Amino acid sequence: MIGDLTIEVDDLTRPAVHALLAEHLTDMRAGSPPESVHALDLDQLRHPSVTMVTAWVGTLLLGCGALKDLGDGHGELKSMRTTVAARNQGIGAALLDALIGIAAERGMGRLSLETGAEDQFAAARRLYQRHGFTECAPFGDYQPDPLSVFMTRAV
Repeated sequence: MIGDLTIEVDDLTRPAVHALLAEHLTDMRAGSPPESVHALDLDQLRHPSVTMVTAWVGTLLLGCGALKDLGDGHGELKSMRTTVAARNQGIGAALLDALIGIAAERGMGRLSLETGAEDQFAAARRLYQRHGFTECAPFGDYQPDPLSVFMTRAV
């Protein structure tokens, strides 16, 4: 893990965060048909039901992730992304731990997510599995999709 890592709740005003989220959306749209892209844009991430966290070393942004409150004690992970330079250094795991902690603090009993089924998402699926997530049926407003894997865990 990179030293001096700070994870903070983000107000989504910094250009570096905007750029990372734009990269995330571009990658999701490039690799999947529109009906299979479930990433939130900046305006959707600003919704009061969403809490965004970012990971920094000094002024260098290394990653982000969001927790969306679905109601009834159920949360959803959204917009998990690390910069290319920060991959395989524990940043994703640190963000995931922070989001699980926020969900627990807010009394959420369940945390779920949607990720891709393609090979490019294999590392993400392994990360979620290491943190106790298991595959599940579509939740919330999601419909079955051969390009999606749905996962959940108790908080």
